[in-house]
This record gives sequence, structure tokens and C-alpha cells, in this order.
Amino acid sequence: KHRSLNALSEEERHVRANDRPFNRSYNYANNAIRTSKYNIFTFLPLNLFEQFRRLANAYFLFLLLLQLIPEISSLSWFTTAGPLILVLSMTAVKDASDDINRHKSDRQVNNRMVNVLIDGELKNEKWMNVQVGDIVKLESNQFVTADLLLLSSSEPLNLVYVETAELDGISSGPDTKLMQNSGKTKFKRTSIDHLMNVLVLCIFGFLFALCFILAIGNAIWEVKEGSVFTAFLPRDAGVNAALSSFLSFWSYVIVLNALVPISLYVSVEIIRLGNSYFINWDRKMYYAKNDTPAQARTTTLNEELGQIKYIFSDKTGTLTQNIMAFNKCSINGKNYGDLYDFSGQRVEITEKTQKVDFSWNKLADPKFTFHDYSLLEDVREGNPEAQDFFRLLALCHTVMPEEKKEGELNYQAQSPDEGALVTAARNFGFVFRSRTPESITIMEMGQKVTYELLAVLDFNNVRKRMSVIVRSPDGKMTLYCKGADTIIYERLDRSCKKLMNVTTGHLNEYAGDGLRTLVLAYKHLDEKFMDEWTQRHHEASTAMEGREERLDELYEEIEKDMILLGATAVEDKLQDGVPQTIEQLARADIKIWVLTGDKQETAENIGYSCNMLREEMKEVFIVAANTAEGVKQELQ
Repeated sequence: KHRSLNALSEEERHVRANDRPFNRSYNYANNAIRTSKYNIFTFLPLNLFEQFRRLANAYFLFLLLLQLIPEISSLSWFTTAGPLILVLSMTAVKDASDDINRHKSDRQVNNRMVNVLIDGELKNEKWMNVQVGDIVKLESNQFVTADLLLLSSSEPLNLVYVETAELDGISSGPDTKLMQNSGKTKFKRTSIDHLMNVLVLCIFGFLFALCFILAIGNAIWEVKEGSVFTAFLPRDAGVNAALSSFLSFWSYVIVLNALVPISLYVSVEIIRLGNSYFINWDRKMYYAKNDTPAQARTTTLNEELGQIKYIFSDKTGTLTQNIMAFNKCSINGKNYGDLYDFSGQRVEITEKTQKVDFSWNKLADPKFTFHDYSLLEDVREGNPEAQDFFRLLALCHTVMPEEKKEGELNYQAQSPDEGALVTAARNFGFVFRSRTPESITIMEMGQKVTYELLAVLDFNNVRKRMSVIVRSPDGKMTLYCKGADTIIYERLDRSCKKLMNVTTGHLNEYAGDGLRTLVLAYKHLDEKFMDEWTQRHHEASTAMEGREERLDELYEEIEKDMILLGATAVEDKLQDGVPQTIEQLARADIKIWVLTGDKQETAENIGYSCNMLREEMKEVFIVAANTAEGVKQELQ
């Protein structure tokens, strides 16, 4: 956990931008990161400490100390020291090579270069030398150097898209959220390690029981018979029968030391090493497209994988490629996207099915495919709902356009389904061209139209919808909204009752095909209401206290009595090999849990298509309560 979360009060930090001497006085963490366990000085003591936590190693160390006592030792000390040193050094070499790899990856990260503003000019600086308060210039496709605050971006609206593979959130080096959450590199014990320790304990028990019986026998013999021999072998001064048997107990421990298998650990280490190579060489784990073989970074990986009982997957999107394709839509109660033959039977769409020809549209995306001609005909004939439908898709989003050459448009989208919807609008003649903080320009059936952007009502996980308010060139103001069906349906005008029922039928069909759905709606606004709302919106968005709550209230107020336009259905293709992989995991008796925000039918259908749910499962058990208590009852 982050330090400031543990403290009762938030820690206050003073930072001046671009003022290194001032920030240095607070001794903030530097930006170098370290994921390795050892350095040159700590390697020997730490590694030995870890190794002696293994019972057999500790036992042989104890045995070595016993052999140094001449009264009880019958064997010379190096008979134990040799094998013990061999075992310790072999394991140490393996641990050292693991840690050297960690050092290498740390060095690679720490030595990445970035532009930093120093003394009024941009200088190339290593990541590890970036300091708290520095102003950093990042270019497209560069890694994020630390927890950064965005001051400005070259894009309109100061938008920036960050891929969250290495992303953090407010600090540098060990203070970043990533490093705070990663925890120390632990000395992990696999279940085989535990098992070996238990076995060795049992062997110890057996060994000490044997030695104990022999020592008692020795005592009995010394008392009964031993006194006769003292004439030939006089006892050492002060050694009686009791002490003699005590010393012989330890002598037996030394003599019978072969019972404890010191080589057990070495054998297991060698098997582990071999298994890790098998993982690296596994052809089925090799990904030819990117020339990426599997890479076992620790030798115990095989056992660690063997201990897995449950897999928790974050969402159904993990099973899919996150490459979305606009598949079907329902506009004003009419379903588009399916093909029917003369008898009215649905035709299956395959690779050979004829595609809609978008060559009339110079700005169309050549990779976009759609098969139902009737949708294009309706749009080109000027069907007002169909045109409004695609106009909404071209306006209501957070996509950024890139146009390197005239007409060669490239969209950068926050989520792949948003990209798919804007691309669909583009191909059907409503091309999103460019945006500024105040306007959005689109080509509507070849005509350039610039809309004034009055407000963006952001999407979040609670709202589950996004809206924009725009003013068209003829002065009309409209709110366009897209979101989850349940949320939008609550906010529709009464007049949409009949259309809602028809659209719901279509939505259920789409969910049955495992498609991801969104519902689209709009509302015309009048000047007077809008002036007053804009004023309150400005006050709320600049408020210091309760900004989120005040904005939410305003959004609720304007996003109601909307008119339903229709629904979109987007297909998220399954990743290659997902069904086979899940089947294999199920055969290994691994239980899989998937959390999802999709509609229940969509989630179930994706579940069946990737072999996660199987036909022979009698009842699919769904936990859908909203409170901890409710979930507890459902689970019981």
C-alpha cells in the first residue's frame, strides 16, 4: 500500500516545478528502481540465510559443528563439509543468475533516456536521474518515466492516450504506485519445498528415535557389561555410564547421517532447471507471429504453475482480442446486419459473402466490412433516423483523429468498441474529421459540417453512458447520448414505449449472439434552458468542493426525456486458442472465475463460445447481487 494511504492523515508534499535545489531539500525518493534481491555485499549473508531455512541444510550445518567436537566425532569434518558446500554453492549460483537478470532489466529501465527541462533548455537525461518537480517532455510511443502530472499536450482538449502496461499515478522511483504495490521480492516456497521439509522432518524423527534407542542400549550395556572392560580400556576422568551414553547418542547421529539425503535438494534443483528449459523449448508455447518463445524466469515456475487452483480473470475482454467489428444495428425499430434468402431464412455470413461496396466514399476505411446493403441504401436515400444514428456516432465519442495524408484517416480510440463505432459512421458517410476544444468537424454525405461543442458529459463506470451537447450550423442545440440499455431506458421520453419494446427484442437477439451492445438516444434543447444550464455547469466544474456530485446532478437533470434512436452491436472476436486453452485448464481441475460488466446474456454466450461454460453443465450459477450481504446469501 502507498505510504500516504497507511498514514491517518495524507502526507503533505511541497514541490516546485523546475526548481531542483528547492525540491532536493525535502529528500524525496530518486527515480531509480530496484527489483533485485541482492547486491554484491548482501548476496552471501542473505542467500545463506535463505538456504539454511531449508531443514536439511540446517541439519548438515549442525552435523558439521558436531564433527568438530573430538569427544563424539568418529568421522572427519570434511566428509560433511564437502557435500554441504557443493549443495550451497550450486543453489547460490542459480540464485545469483536469477538476480543478475533482475539487475539487467533494472539497468535497462533506469538507463532509458528522456527529455528533461534543465536550466531553460531540454536535455537528454537518464530516467534514474529524473527528479521530483522536473518538467519532462514525452513524445508519441515513449514510455512514461515516473508518476507524471500532465501539464499540456499537443492534442486539442489536451487529450493523451496512455497504454496502461507500465502506468502509475503522483511520485518517482520506489515511491511510484507500481513499486509501492509490487512488494519485496520474496523467498517463495513451493509446495514441493514444503513437502521436502516435512519428509526431512520425518527422517529426523526416525533418526533421533534410532539414536535414542541405541543410546539407551549403550547405557544398559555400560552398566551391566562395560565395567568389566575398564581394566583394559579405563574410562576418561569423570565419565560415567550416563555421560558415556549421552556422548554416544551424538556419535550415532554422526555415524547414521547418511539417512538424511543431502543430495535430495540438489536432485530437485536439477529437475527444476530441466523443467524450466522444457518450458522455454515448448513449441506449443511459441508465438510465431511475434517470434516470442515462452520464458521461465525462475526455475521453480513449473511447480508454482502446478499449485494453481483458481484463475480470476478481470473481464470477458481478457478472453477476446479487443479488436471490435461493427456487426449489427437496430435503427428506429428496423434490424440491420443479417442477410435473408428468398424464403425469408437467415443466411450465414462467411468469408465468401458479398461485402457492401464503399468505393463511392473516398474517406471510407478499406478494412471495414459489412454485408447488409439495405442499411447503406436507407442512409443514402436520406432516411432521417438512419442519418441521425450515424451523426450521433460521429459526434459522441472521445476519439482522436490523425490525418498524415489527405484522406488517410487514422483513429486513436480510448476503447476499441468506440473506435469501431466511429469507423462504422465514417464508412456510412458521416466521417469524423477533426476536433478542437470548442468544435467537431464531420463530413456528412460529402458536405463539411462543423458543430460547436458546448459540453462533454463524460463516461464513467457509475454513469455507464456518455453524452455531448452540440450546436449545429443552423443554430439547433442537441444532446446526443450513448450508453448501456438499462441506463438509457430509464431516461427516455414516454413516447418511445413502443419503439423500446421492438429495440429490446433486437438487443436480446444481439446478446444471444454474444455481441456487445449500446443504446443511442438524442434530445433537442431550447436556448433559454441551455443558457441557464451552461452557467450552472461552469460553476460546478470550477467548484473546489463536491465538484463530482454537483456535475452528476447537472448531468442527471439534462439527460432525461430523450428520444430513442436505436442500438449498436459490436463483435469482440475471441483470442486464438482460447477455447482449447480453457479446456486444458479445466482438465487440470483449475477453476476459472470471470468478472464482467457485460449484459448477462452476452457474458454467458462468450462463456459458451470459449468453452468456459459447457452444454453439459446443468445449471449455470450467477452471482448478481449488489451488496456484500446479498452476495453472501447467493453464494450460500
